[in-house]
Amino acid sequence: MLRSYYQEKLTEAGCDEAGRGCYAGPVFAAAVILPKDFFHPLLNDSKQVSAGIREELKIIIEEKAIAYAVASVGTEEIDRINILKASFKAMHLAIDALKKKPGILLIDGNRFVKYKTVRHHCIIKGDGIYASIAAASILAKTYRDAYMRQLHDEFPQYNWRKNKGYGTAEHRKAIEEFGLCRHHRKSFDIIPKKEGLLL
Repeated sequence: MLRSYYQEKLTEAGCDEAGRGCYAGPVFAAAVILPKDFFHPLLNDSKQVSAGIREELKIIIEEKAIAYAVASVGTEEIDRINILKASFKAMHLAIDALKKKPGILLIDGNRFVKYKTVRHHCIIKGDGIYASIAAASILAKTYRDAYMRQLHDEFPQYNWRKNKGYGTAEHRKAIEEFGLCRHHRKSFDIIPKKEGLLL
């Protein structure tokens, strides 16, 4: 069962990102402040639940959260500053947008760039340990998936509706056939063996 909180005195916000390892599209991040008594039996790391359950949980989280926010950093900026810095920036932007300011941040992973003067605690696989991080993982994932489905309509040849920009065999094959488009991360090592046109 997920833990409801890390400590009791300060307001906690869980933070997580989605899309860090993708070949295409923005990286998304979410910050979520949950009531200390929040519980849902299906809430877990977004990778551990089905797409349908993620969508159900998204509605519940947005309804029950004390505060939540989602932000993204686009492909051009990812290529300019690198994906790790872009992930941290997306988290900072999400925290900026929270209507209630947290006293401590619970960060999924082992690294983070300090946000202003707010304390933070990095937790490896935290999205499977703390409810607020799990909730942030659900929001980041569902918002990003929805965004990639929109991009699919413009570039259906890559089937982002299904692979969401990850480097699946299908996506890599499409890159070999059609080349890279403007939504692909040029700083990633994904250039096809035969040079393709930039769409």
